[in-house]
Amino acid sequence: MLDRWSAGWVKRPLEGLAAPLKARGVHADRVTVAGFGIGLLAVPALAMKWYGIALLLILANRIADGIDGILARDAGPSDAGGFLDIVLDFIFYSAVVVGFALADPGRNALAAAVLIFSFVGTGSSFLGFAAMVEKQGRSPEVPAAKSIHYLEGLTEGTETILFYVAICLFPEAFPALALMFAAACGITTVTRIRRAYRALV
Repeated sequence: MLDRWSAGWVKRPLEGLAAPLKARGVHADRVTVAGFGIGLLAVPALAMKWYGIALLLILANRIADGIDGILARDAGPSDAGGFLDIVLDFIFYSAVVVGFALADPGRNALAAAVLIFSFVGTGSSFLGFAAMVEKQGRSPEVPAAKSIHYLEGLTEGTETILFYVAICLFPEAFPALALMFAAACGITTVTRIRRAYRALV
């Protein structure tokens, strides 16, 4: 929901960070994989309850995700790169939740399971629509920066980042915040299914 708003004000800083990499000929896929590796380090950090370090690793992952998009657009996006980007993003999002479950299984595990369940809904509705639209050879209106056909929703990248910042700053509130975000993801799933079904009929 907030991605269109946030894209404008993060574009210039990300372009500045991407410029030296572009000058050296660094491929976008390398940044994607490196960012994913950095992001996964947040899991053991969370398990050790090093929430500040985990937050820095999560933000580094998201910055890398923005940089790889800029490099890909400048060089010409590829299907392989788009596939790699979206798959690693979904794995990373769930991995962070697992990190909180490991930090305090008794308190966090149930909420973490519900949240990952909600992620399955948002992810499958998102990717299922993209696959069906591609199969039909149709081109609905989508943001130009996206590598696949896209359905907007209540919870997108910006909302997810804000949620992760909140749970790292207030880890004791993880169960409540996770359940609230899971509910928002549920709304996203329902609205995407309705919109996608109507668009594909």
